[in-house]
Amino acid sequence: MRLRALLDTDALGLKLLGGEDELDRTVRGVMTTDLRDPSRYLSGGELVLTGLAWRRDAADSEPFVRILVQEGVAALAAGEAELGDVPDDLVVACARHRLPLFAVHESVAFATITEHVVRQVSGERAGDLAAVVDRHRRMMTSGPAGGGPDVVLDLLGSDLDLRAWVLAPTGRLIAGSEAGGPALPASACGRLAAEHLTATRTGRRAPHRVLLDGSTYSLFPIRSTGRSPQTARDTRETVLSDWLLAVEADAGDWAEERLDLLHGVTQLIAVERDRRDAARTVRRRLAQEVLELVQTGAAPAEIGARLRVAAPVLLPGLGAAPHWQVVVARVDWDGGGIEAGPVAQALLEEILVDPLAAGPEHSDRIAVAHTGEEAVALVPLTAVSTEHDGSETGVLADALLESVRDPLTAGLDDDGHLTLGVSAAVHSAEGLRGALEEARHARRVAAARPGRVCAAGHQELASHVLLLPFVPDDVRRAFTARLLDPLRDYDRRHRAELIPTLEAFLDCDGSWTRCATRLHLHVNTLRYRVGRIEQLTGRDLSRLEDKLDFFLALRMS
Repeated sequence: MRLRALLDTDALGLKLLGGEDELDRTVRGVMTTDLRDPSRYLSGGELVLTGLAWRRDAADSEPFVRILVQEGVAALAAGEAELGDVPDDLVVACARHRLPLFAVHESVAFATITEHVVRQVSGERAGDLAAVVDRHRRMMTSGPAGGGPDVVLDLLGSDLDLRAWVLAPTGRLIAGSEAGGPALPASACGRLAAEHLTATRTGRRAPHRVLLDGSTYSLFPIRSTGRSPQTARDTRETVLSDWLLAVEADAGDWAEERLDLLHGVTQLIAVERDRRDAARTVRRRLAQEVLELVQTGAAPAEIGARLRVAAPVLLPGLGAAPHWQVVVARVDWDGGGIEAGPVAQALLEEILVDPLAAGPEHSDRIAVAHTGEEAVALVPLTAVSTEHDGSETGVLADALLESVRDPLTAGLDDDGHLTLGVSAAVHSAEGLRGALEEARHARRVAAARPGRVCAAGHQELASHVLLLPFVPDDVRRAFTARLLDPLRDYDRRHRAELIPTLEAFLDCDGSWTRCATRLHLHVNTLRYRVGRIEQLTGRDLSRLEDKLDFFLALRMS
């Protein structure tokens, strides 16, 4: 179709802002993105839709437009819902590079434009898809009137007699048709996801056909943001985050028109995937801000203020501040060359969803940032249960991977490793820095284990105590003397009780308020004593490694 035809369709709500001489360009597809650099997902000829979330200031428009032009896109359409009028700097950049620019009225959903372009581009090859979409245009709209992917799958069942399901790469059921027949069990979901990931990693062409429990399934990838197999530079960048469509049928017997129909359906479902990712933007930003504050040693009051902003977003209606846990994940690929942080971020967001919960909305209470090669999740807990031995539980490391280990192992193949570390629950902003270090240390413990997918929790860090009887006496004495003798000498001279203070501080997981309450001290007095301990020993009690050294020294003494 031509760009000019888009302006002739009033329902699309498009207004031309520049590029009138280029309206005879051919549109071969559509892509929705808010990435600053979407080049890896472009193959040329697309109408690019953007909500402008990538734009922080006027200087961002020029490089963004330059990337689109280099990749040969047909035109750019910018939504007015986020910023109101399209910024002048974007209009100027598009004019400079002769890139046609449209404004999308705030009342028009990107899904409507995507649906129209998909129908026009592939209409003559998939007339049945056009008929389905024409009768159910509201299925991908936002708000309670829209049905999302479930409606698409129900239509496949009612109109085409196809049972189908949308699955996450972990095997979690995101949507499923309600056509006749038994429900797809969780074990089958996991096996289908594993088969799909194996086929993707080995380079087999989709759809992938699988025989499972006497039934044949055809598996279609759902590629976010309009990506095609040719535009992905490395399958490892997305294999652990892409959804898949599983259809109970043998696609090897299908005509070309029926295959086109299913590929069109995956594009429509990808719109829902993009919407979900866009909804996560706020939570990701909150997590990133908290992580930066924690890592830079910001004051607990400043971190606490940011957490109070995050709590209502993650847990609407919650009156009191929750407990928090930190989960750290890292994906390592043999040979490197992969930007692992975003991969780990998307994967951790999926893993932290209850595997028995269907639908994408259950991820709304997870905030995940990525820094360097790792992803860090801030997990709010409305309540923390207590075991019979007094230990507190929340997110458990082993439970996180129990149902997803097999599919993810298939996706990692023989050159990838996923490791996770889980901290204990903390009660305030003061404990977050220690929780982050604890989760990172637990992840390093997991990385030392065999297997493609491993996790470790904070409970396992105490296993150092099991090694103490095997440490030679002279080593034990030298270690404890180096750490504790300066404190004992000071206590003898000044009756300062630094050793009891250190023991209580470690028992309270570094919580200033709980430790001060236990010792019947003012918090400022406690801070003075801890500062004196650090000054005398040259250690930093905010660092997990130093806490562990003190813990072991006290145990060995």
